Amino acid sequence: MSNVASSFTLTRLSFMERELKNILEVLTLAERLKSELRHSWLSDGRQESVAEHTWRMALMAVLLEPYLDEEVDTAHLLKMILIHDLVEIEAGDMPAFTVLTEEAKALKHQKELQAIENLREKLGVGIGQHIYELWQEFEARETYEAKVANALDKLEVRLQHNHADIKTWLEVEQENVFKMGDHTAFDSCLDQLKDLIQEQGVQKMENAGISTTKVLARIASQNALA
Repeated sequence: MSNVASSFTLTRLSFMERELKNILEVLTLAERLKSELRHSWLSDGRQESVAEHTWRMALMAVLLEPYLDEEVDTAHLLKMILIHDLVEIEAGDMPAFTVLTEEAKALKHQKELQAIENLREKLGVGIGQHIYELWQEFEARETYEAKVANALDKLEVRLQHNHADIKTWLEVEQENVFKMGDHTAFDSCLDQLKDLIQEQGVQKMENAGISTTKVLARIASQNALA
């Protein structure tokens, strides 16, 4: 092997080593999502982790992909799902019901944007930029894959609440049973799945003696004040 070829090979190996070390660092950070807890409980009473939520979103994408109204790039969809909550390594999980004011929403966005910027910097201009663009696409909700990913995000949350003890539900979670349509109306498959998950939620509340009529009245009152 010539000196030039040998030097090129060593340079390439050195570059690969640096890249792999960066990836290993991010994988080490991502381990935190296995213990970052969400405001959701499992059927056995244990609180759910972010990683568990992401895993079932990915499974939902694989199982539902053949039935969606439009053909999707499944690999792209799964990538978006897998990275969408990576910002919570740094920013933490913030339940939607805790982010109600414009100031709170702006602060949440600022923290998450800084977190994805930090990940892009750690991973470099190649895979780091790719991860950054996937996260931005998810947040923008403009592409079909992004809309599907966001719908699955919301549907998985509701399904998990259906599995949990009704005692863990806040009033806002009772109301959210009826608020999934805005996220699923673009696709008939996801809209039908929404109906089935909603039916489960309604049945769970009624079995627990919670009046869904009163829940709907609260929603109507909130809408009137908005």
